[in-house]
Amino acid sequence: MSGVPNQPFSARETEISGLYVIEMKQFEDERGTVREFYRESDFVGAGLPSLGPWVQMNLTATAHGALRGLHGEETQKFVGVASGEAFGAYLDPRRGSPSYGRVVTVALTPGTGVLVGRGLCNGFQAVAPGVTEYFYCFDEEWQPNMAGVSVSALDPDLAIAWPIAIDPAVRRLISEKDATLPRLRDLA
Repeated sequence: MSGVPNQPFSARETEISGLYVIEMKQFEDERGTVREFYRESDFVGAGLPSLGPWVQMNLTATAHGALRGLHGEETQKFVGVASGEAFGAYLDPRRGSPSYGRVVTVALTPGTGVLVGRGLCNGFQAVAPGVTEYFYCFDEEWQPNMAGVSVSALDPDLAIAWPIAIDPAVRRLISEKDATLPRLRDLA
């Protein structure tokens, strides 16, 4: 381990307007790795919005193969994994958007995050053995029935190639709520 940055900060816009893949700056030395999860000057310098102040941060522990999402609240989120690995899927459900209906997938390992713009749907499947810790930072507190939409992660029209097969009846793989979400075409 060198003690100098072995990965600089970078941000790449995806095919979905408002969705960015972030590679966090990280430093390694004999003790391990330090990742700059969020540095205001790097984000703003890359033309991204300021993300502070965060008002809620969640960390989920999700078992191998389990799926969460696709949820699209009217809040800006920054997501990634603290440990393990996830297959992230992001959908633009915003009618009138040039990227409406488009799906982007991202392999998430520690050091890679995704900035999820307002109204975009976020979902993931834990693909590492054991438990994957997935974090969410929100610029607004989550509330039941807050504005936004949720779409079935198993919607065949979206054709998301989840790495591990999901049986919608198996609750350790998908919640009843997520298993019964509507298809994109059925949203009003």
